[in-house]
Amino acid sequence: MDAVLDDLARHWWLYAAIPFVAALIGYVTKRVAIEMMFKPLEFVGIKPFLGWQGVVPKHGGRMAAVATELLTSNLLDVKEVFRRIDPAIITREIEQPLLRAVDEVAREVLEKHHPRLWEVMPTMAQELLIKQVQASTPRLVREFMEEMTENLDEVLDFQHMTVQRLTRDKRLLVRLIRETSRPEMAFIARTGIYFGFGLGIVQAFVWALTKEPWVLPIFGGCIGLFTDWLAIKLIFVPREPVRVGRVILQGKFQRRRAEVAHQYGEMIANEILTVPNLLDAVLRGPRSDRLYALVERLVAHAVDEQASVAKPMVVMAVGGQRLQEIKQAAARKALERLPPTIRHAEGYLTEAMDVAKIVERRMLGLTPLEFEGLLRPAFRQDEWKLIAVGGLIGFLVGELQVLLMLH
Repeated sequence: MDAVLDDLARHWWLYAAIPFVAALIGYVTKRVAIEMMFKPLEFVGIKPFLGWQGVVPKHGGRMAAVATELLTSNLLDVKEVFRRIDPAIITREIEQPLLRAVDEVAREVLEKHHPRLWEVMPTMAQELLIKQVQASTPRLVREFMEEMTENLDEVLDFQHMTVQRLTRDKRLLVRLIRETSRPEMAFIARTGIYFGFGLGIVQAFVWALTKEPWVLPIFGGCIGLFTDWLAIKLIFVPREPVRVGRVILQGKFQRRRAEVAHQYGEMIANEILTVPNLLDAVLRGPRSDRLYALVERLVAHAVDEQASVAKPMVVMAVGGQRLQEIKQAAARKALERLPPTIRHAEGYLTEAMDVAKIVERRMLGLTPLEFEGLLRPAFRQDEWKLIAVGGLIGFLVGELQVLLMLH
């Protein structure tokens, strides 16, 4: 015992440094594990095993599918979102660009598909025809919105849109998970310091008693392994508040439910379920042909209505085949004009759909297990690798400590 005390007295600064080095090990292993979750976006190294790709971007497709499943099954009813849109208000918002679009579409279609008829029509007759079509436009918009909302599943594949958006843009997927879990990541790093320092005190005493070279690397590895594992567990459990004396214990992510719900709702509204993204999904998605069929049907009905009084004469003058071509061309042109026209109502649509508030409200109603499912998949996949890396780094730093203590 006297020899141990003498060694402590002569090398006190080395022993004092051990807990601080252990705290550093705990912190560094956590920071490395956190960065390895998100970086790099693409595989770096020699495939298939010698290298690394961030856990989140590597499993982006699966994580996007999990996030989408949670979004569509628990957080958002897209039909409910569309029902919040008032056709009368949206028509008023886009009135001027809509009237211009109708004027341009009508003139372009008639000039292209029946130039002779259009040229021989007096200017007054041309203007009257355009005015009649414009007058029926508000009703056409209302019918379009009603039909589209009623048959939304037929024209919009929301799951496909969301998964494609998240997998195509890996940075967005990383940001979605990282931003909503930033305090948890900082918590993981801090716990490495606290747990590492505590274990480092034990490590110093064991080294003083044994002088066994394996003590420091083994302790270093254990610090890395244990603190990584414990920090991840403490994010999620206990799911429900547990009182221990005067202290209430609960997983950090669960405690931040209100904050996370607000932040997640804002990101979904601003990054995924935006008006341009919805338009793109409807116009270019896997079900865009059904939207075209819907628009063609409505346009054909409008054309027939305008020509109802003199339809036999119109058919004789234009021809049945040509009249059908006019209807199809008008439908195509209407869809081409839809994005620039609807852009004028983007502010109203964003406000009316109020996606952020809907998602936030629904998230607050999730069970603790369902709420955990928002972030847990990011850790569960390859979690053991992150913990193992923490242990390896701890072991190597411990070995460096041995070299320092022996020299």
